[in-house]
Amino acid sequence: MLDFPRWKVASIVALLAALCLLAVPSFLPESVTNSWGAIPHPRVNKGLDLAGGSYLLLEADTGDLANTRLETMRDQVAAEMRRGNPRIDIGDISVRGGQLSFMLRDPSQVDAARERLLAITGGGAGMTGQREWDINVVDTSRFVLKPTQAGLTQAVDTAMKTATEVVRRRIDALGTKEPTILQQGSNRIVVQVPGLQDPQQLKDLIGKTAKLEFKLVDTTANPVEVAKGNAPAGSQVLPYPGNPLGAPVIAVKRPVIISGDQLIDAQQTFDQQTNAPQVAITFDAQGGRKFARITQENTGKPFAIILDGQVLSAPNINEPILGGRASISGNFTVDSANQLAISLRSGKLPIDLKVVEERTVGPDLGADSIRAGILASAIAAVAVIVFMTVTYGRFGIYANIAVVINVLVILAVMAMLNATLTLPGIAGFILTIGTAVDANVLINERIREERRRGRSVIQSVELGYKEASRTIFEANVTHAISGVIMLVLGSGPVKGFAVVLLIGIVTSVFTAVTFTRMLVALWLRREKPKTINI
Repeated sequence: MLDFPRWKVASIVALLAALCLLAVPSFLPESVTNSWGAIPHPRVNKGLDLAGGSYLLLEADTGDLANTRLETMRDQVAAEMRRGNPRIDIGDISVRGGQLSFMLRDPSQVDAARERLLAITGGGAGMTGQREWDINVVDTSRFVLKPTQAGLTQAVDTAMKTATEVVRRRIDALGTKEPTILQQGSNRIVVQVPGLQDPQQLKDLIGKTAKLEFKLVDTTANPVEVAKGNAPAGSQVLPYPGNPLGAPVIAVKRPVIISGDQLIDAQQTFDQQTNAPQVAITFDAQGGRKFARITQENTGKPFAIILDGQVLSAPNINEPILGGRASISGNFTVDSANQLAISLRSGKLPIDLKVVEERTVGPDLGADSIRAGILASAIAAVAVIVFMTVTYGRFGIYANIAVVINVLVILAVMAMLNATLTLPGIAGFILTIGTAVDANVLINERIREERRRGRSVIQSVELGYKEASRTIFEANVTHAISGVIMLVLGSGPVKGFAVVLLIGIVTSVFTAVTFTRMLVALWLRREKPKTINI
């Protein structure tokens, strides 16, 4: 237990020194650290309650989504009945009372019409295995389509996930640090942006519609010139971060094949033959016809899917894409295909969002919280240092050094993880300071006990660390379980507290057991004391 070769001492000292240096930027103003250039300077971000900022609570208008689904289904029904052989003649499609209805001019086409309706409503069952639309025939020739509650619930859930992603994309464009965008309940989104003092700016941003475009890739462009930002006449260079060929840019032709307004849906699905993940996209009637014509004329060529001026994907057109539906295949995982589907759907907000609560936390209030937190931490640290020094002498001083290093290491780890420090996180810091010496108290009391039994200094210290370590690890495992539960099940402030707590458990065990044991071992090796005051 007390064997510390030079390489081990050097490794521990180097690790802790590096972590302590990484904690330094968090104590300095950003204007200073930004001037360091290429020198790494990770820092802990301050949460809304410390840095100030804007808070919005958005609520979705589910009634508007239901109307939108009916309008979309009306367009699909009209297009589907005109398509195919034979053509099915219908009267005007009525949307009234939350349902859609139309008359067949020829009652003998009822079965054919039902088959086509089942095709566009997903065969009568949605992703949940429940019907999304009820299809009924009234008076032998009038069809009535009514959305089911299960279908509406699924639509709201999908729309909220997409809307949350759209909001996140737009807020990230502001360059803010550690915004919090999360879904709350079934129809609300919480938005917290530290450092942004104008909620109106957020509301204006969220109210905008992202621009989604489909364009042909210019395969004649010179890759060298494209890398320099130069494109042939009639083309443009756009960023392409996910380019499988490695180049972060790509040349596309300026004319827009189809805009995002003509995209109805995009979902992660699986190839029926290979079971590989893919993305299924659906256009409206006009977009489907246009896309079919373009793909017929450009089979074998790549086309680019562009969101907000950035290329998301550039698949090849392997064959003409007819019927208004297409599949994008490639080296997708389920997650990456789902992310692409979300990106495609995020061309516009799929559901109206209204602000039901907004507030601004001023920087002065955050500064007061920081001062109060620093004061509380300082008082706790001083009290612990005095107690340990008076009670355990030299061994208490070693424990105090470990506590100071532990605080710096926690900050360094949080900075490397790009974590956010909140007011509950400061409470976690204070708790960590108080509990960081628990291990040393157990160790020192065990050393005292061994000395009373008449063991030598070396034997007492070695047994003290060896026997107490088992209890220390077991106690911290139960502590960590509580922290994990808070992290998984909690939200907001509870998660902030849990993050600091979990990091503190790991770092305090290392500094309080390994680091102090090294200091004690070096002192015993150098001084070889016959007795110790502990």
